[in-house]
Amino acid sequence: MNPLQKTSLGSTGLEVTRLGLGCTSLGGMYEDISEEQAFELVHRSLSLGLNLFDTAPFYGSGKSEERLGKALAEIPRDQFVLATKVGRTLIPTLGDDRGKKIFVNPLPFRPVFDFSYDGVMRSFEESLTRLKSDRIDIVHIHDPDDHYQEAIESAYPALEKLRSQGVIRAISVGMKQWQMLVRFAHEGDFDCFLLAGRYTLLDQSAMSKLFPLCIKKNISVILGGTYNSGILATGVQSGAKYDYAEAPPEIVDRVRRIEAVCDHYQVSLKAAASQFALAHSAVTTIIPGAASVKQMNENFNLLQQNIPDDFWTELQAKKLINQDAPLPKVTE
Repeated sequence: MNPLQKTSLGSTGLEVTRLGLGCTSLGGMYEDISEEQAFELVHRSLSLGLNLFDTAPFYGSGKSEERLGKALAEIPRDQFVLATKVGRTLIPTLGDDRGKKIFVNPLPFRPVFDFSYDGVMRSFEESLTRLKSDRIDIVHIHDPDDHYQEAIESAYPALEKLRSQGVIRAISVGMKQWQMLVRFAHEGDFDCFLLAGRYTLLDQSAMSKLFPLCIKKNISVILGGTYNSGILATGVQSGAKYDYAEAPPEIVDRVRRIEAVCDHYQVSLKAAASQFALAHSAVTTIIPGAASVKQMNENFNLLQQNIPDDFWTELQAKKLINQDAPLPKVTE
């Protein structure tokens, strides 16, 4: 697979590379990195030819957006596609309520859910400032799991207005579940969705209902969480994570069986995870995170590794992936 191949994002006219950069690490997710490391990571992504950068106010309470904005400040604006999120406003605080459970050394702000029209507009303006930009290409409504009505009745109209003004190009929803995305697809005019963890080597649950609907309505799917937050990157080991918690025994067993097939064909588990996610026609791009230039280089190279067709057919024969899942081809 070619990570630099560009595909259209819905009907927006935007074209994104098949591989982008998820910018949680710029906000210090699980471990902090220096500002210098953050800049090196962004600039390495650009030098490789990648053009999609996905961030959020939630990541480090504004830290990811600030660092990304500084790193991209001298880059011509038409050389990259910028995505951020709305649905959380940042309230100044010096306490321990700054998102410290997930992010290390966040900025002194407390993220609070707010899907109101005014809250979304305020969040968007603050993101423009942190990102040092006069426009944002893609805006996701972020984690509205418990706020569907306010998201569709207030947040969505706010983004529609911004899209009509030309300051954003694409309206999206970013979630870890596919069921609510089906509802959004039926009730709004969305350009893309960001789905985390629900189309991977371990979970193809989005395939039966969401993906056909997205293809029908020309909604591009951006995939995050293609390693299911850890275990598809680390393999089976002590403390391996699945969906942000310790992997349960049934997942550990399944990954161990997938690893056995990987060993037989001398295939990298991470390469298999990345290439499988991109093989579905509904999927436009994947945005795995990276905390270093080394990890960015690895993500790039994984997509170019040759994986024999027999590897995929054996996974299906052993019922380790869905029998109807589209399979990557060596010729791609």
